[in-house]
Amino acid sequence: MILAIAPAVSGRAAVVPQDTVEVVTVADARVKESLWKRVYNYFAESNQVKEEKKFDISVIGGPHYATDTKLGIGIVAAGVYSTNRSDSLTPKSNVSLFGDVTTTGFYMVGVRGNNIFTREQWRIDYSLYFFSFPSSFWGIGFSNGDNDLNSSDYLRLQSQIKADFLFRVGNRFYIGPTASYDYSKGRKLSEKAAELLSGQPKSTSYAGLGAVVSYDSRDFIPNAYKGFYLKVIQKGFTDFKGKPFFNTTVTSDFYQRICKGGILAFDFYGEFQYGKVPWTMASKLGGSYRMRGYYEGRYRDNNSMSLQMEYRQKIYNRHGIAAWIGGGTVWGPQEKFSWSRILPNYGIGYRWEFKNRMNVRLDYGFGKKGQSGFMFSINEAF
Repeated sequence: MILAIAPAVSGRAAVVPQDTVEVVTVADARVKESLWKRVYNYFAESNQVKEEKKFDISVIGGPHYATDTKLGIGIVAAGVYSTNRSDSLTPKSNVSLFGDVTTTGFYMVGVRGNNIFTREQWRIDYSLYFFSFPSSFWGIGFSNGDNDLNSSDYLRLQSQIKADFLFRVGNRFYIGPTASYDYSKGRKLSEKAAELLSGQPKSTSYAGLGAVVSYDSRDFIPNAYKGFYLKVIQKGFTDFKGKPFFNTTVTSDFYQRICKGGILAFDFYGEFQYGKVPWTMASKLGGSYRMRGYYEGRYRDNNSMSLQMEYRQKIYNRHGIAAWIGGGTVWGPQEKFSWSRILPNYGIGYRWEFKNRMNVRLDYGFGKKGQSGFMFSINEAF
């Protein structure tokens, strides 16, 4: 046992057991204070613009909870940089690296960003990720997704890389090629999940190539305060086994400042596919960006459409809130779009400005049949 010296009432030194007395030296206190101060200053200054830095990056992480993945811990590194620091008219480029792991066995790593070259003459929008997700499957089609009894378990493995190479051909107009590769696999399928596949293969591997037409007047891509964005993608996919299919994707966003610190944002998204579309690449509702609160992939089919309106309000300093309302649906090749199948969606969120105009996003979304979900992410949903 280690001993320590403590003053006695009689004025003489008394010997006491070390495990009953906590000895904190001045040096220890200074180390703890210094560490706490460094952490505090790091987050306090993370949203300040640092023009002297060639690459301004900050890291944040912590625990979170989501309805489908449960308790987990995630980490995000967000970076802002310029491809031409001598030209103040060239917008900032951005990149985000992210990782996540949860108690259900879900884990994910990825990177996404927008690399903008001098005077926006051309740019590259890209994303790359891999995840393993103990998931649920309801089958293909709106009716199957609407049936609670269809819920069945499987392990979803997915890797995807995609990039758009955009060249400016006019004021705010861009065109260019797009390429992608997607590998998906379903493992540990329950008997019900295997039945709902209706004989489709458990794993798929598809390469995609196509063209993009875009108009973009947003003032800042990760968190626009004003502007309009339209993007149309026409792409063909093949598994190199003679089973091609085609995809048309339309994204349209609009942003308008309506009061001090208040932004009204609209998002329309449509995905239309024709040919023999595999179950792994069917258009899905739900997730962290659209139809938030719905289990991603519960509703899936060849075609999908969704619309959302979100109000974002900065409250104080770096804190803000958001609220949204919207709806969406899916339908198959032998069906027509039906207003009666529109699924409602609404929710609220908290925003904290992690870097200048780049927010940490905490959202809680609600939907039909009591569905709800909590989402933690970096940057706005759209």
